[in-house]
Amino acid sequence: MCMVIFAPLFAIFAFATCGGYSGGLRLSVDCVNKTESNLSIDVAFAYPFRLHQVTFEVPTCEGKERQKVALIGDSSSSAEFFVTVAVFAFLYSLAATVVYIFFQNKYRENNRGPLIDFIVTVVFSFLWLVGSSAWAKGLSDVKVATDPKEVLLLMSACKQPSNKCTAVHSPVMSSLNTSVVFGFLNFILWAGNIWFVFKETGWHSSGQRYLSDPMEKHSSSFNQGGYNQDSYGSSSGYSQQASLGPSSDEFGQQPSGPASFTNQI
Repeated sequence: MCMVIFAPLFAIFAFATCGGYSGGLRLSVDCVNKTESNLSIDVAFAYPFRLHQVTFEVPTCEGKERQKVALIGDSSSSAEFFVTVAVFAFLYSLAATVVYIFFQNKYRENNRGPLIDFIVTVVFSFLWLVGSSAWAKGLSDVKVATDPKEVLLLMSACKQPSNKCTAVHSPVMSSLNTSVVFGFLNFILWAGNIWFVFKETGWHSSGQRYLSDPMEKHSSSFNQGGYNQDSYGSSSGYSQQASLGPSSDEFGQQPSGPASFTNQI
């Protein structure tokens, strides 16, 4: 039940916080010649974080010439993979919820439903782990590439001590950090659900039968051994009584010897 409730929600939070991100930073270049300065340089970037395609123009503080600067890095592969896993996990969670509620009989028919569910759950657990780890590394690269101090080093004007280059504000990465957290939460959720899905498969029931058969054989053999001991005890007692019978008769016939001898005398 927890899987049905939380899996779609966690998947939505994962791809929404990553795929819907757009941010930026603002820089300031104060040249010696104030007419050449630019105190508000906006650099905007967004998903899928192809930062090498993000370009902007800055003053060179050498007349009216302008320098075209591009950010460094490309984290599109890890970001797109993460969002793709989240979207497909969301769609499968919705489909599984409908099957669990409205098609429970067909789900358990021929044990195909639980087996498919088990395999898909294992696959998505692995994909969430890989996707979240890759996106965490990609986000780290994005933070470095969009750090205002690193961006200022790309400007030729900022390499001259006479010019003053500052960062007005840095990009806000809180939503991207949230996406990584929800990515690993999705991995924990799907990995924890593997055991519950496995219990629905025929593999779990067959394993229980395999373990119960030796125990039943052992208990049945123990009961048979007890029965044989009882029967052996009763038969041995009976034979003992039978062997005692003739001895008593013989013992009863012993007085007849002296009596007959007396009569003869």
